[in-house]
Amino acid sequence: MSEKSDGGNRDATKRSARERLQEERQRQKTRDKRRRTLIVASAVVGVLGLATVVGVIAANTGKSGSSSKAGPVVAPSGATGKDALAIQTGKPEAKSTLTVWEDFRCPACKSFEDNYRDTIHELEAKGLLKVDYHLVTLIDGNMGGSGSLKGANAAACAQDAGKFTEYHDVLFQNQPQEVDDAYGKNAKLLELAGKVNGLDTPEFRSCVEKGTHNSWVAKSQEAFVAGKFRGTPTVLLDGKNIFADEAHPVTPQKLKEQVEAAAKGSGGTGAETGAGKASPSTGSGTKSGAKASPSATRTAGGGSANRSSTSSSTSSSNGSSGD
Repeated sequence: MSEKSDGGNRDATKRSARERLQEERQRQKTRDKRRRTLIVASAVVGVLGLATVVGVIAANTGKSGSSSKAGPVVAPSGATGKDALAIQTGKPEAKSTLTVWEDFRCPACKSFEDNYRDTIHELEAKGLLKVDYHLVTLIDGNMGGSGSLKGANAAACAQDAGKFTEYHDVLFQNQPQEVDDAYGKNAKLLELAGKVNGLDTPEFRSCVEKGTHNSWVAKSQEAFVAGKFRGTPTVLLDGKNIFADEAHPVTPQKLKEQVEAAAKGSGGTGAETGAGKASPSTGSGTKSGAKASPSATRTAGGGSANRSSTSSSTSSSNGSSGD
């Protein structure tokens, strides 16, 4: 009797221990899931609302990188703006202009694209917004490698093929880790071209492999440095840095409201498209609304200094990279 009783007690104890262990594992899974959710939510809120996620603070002095050995400057088809350094998407007659300085290796640029992409495409489709993209090479200078340069050249080659927007989005959607110079390999860039219908052609491959637009990319980087922009992405709506006012950041919804208000000519209560100096590529953009926030630190190029929370905030030694 006592042995059976003892055995039963031991079995009950084992079951109880297993149950407690299962319960603890379930609680741990729940905690882990909640923590991951909070991390993702915090990252999204950061990129939408704070200039600290906008770009890496980088020195704007030093060498210009590979411009001395990249050959003649060959602008991609349809390039526009000063010195033909911008690739424009959307309808040219759109009243509002968004100027975006980006690096395909820049994590903050990916965050911007992931959160604003749908809104930008929607406004472009409605004919309310055009976007001037400037491709720079800040990360190559900060981290080493050539992925920023080669990625930008490949995007310019896609512009030649009339596939810039699609390939631009694919590059950011498949961006490697910042320290991984995967885009420095032509094979990777050509592989990703396969995700864009009709892009992987002999002409595109030749353009990528020859670095046809390398000097054009280097010149764009020089314009970025000359404009005294402090990091990537630098995003200007009709000349005003949309992340300049940390107290009233321009979220995707606010961007939509401001662009729609500008199209109606109302100026809107929140349409702070500003009177700041336009990007070197945008010329005379449509300007309306209030002056730039007095708390924003204006740069010589008319942009606002961006702060960054990313790991590559070390100063660039050659001024040719960007995050």
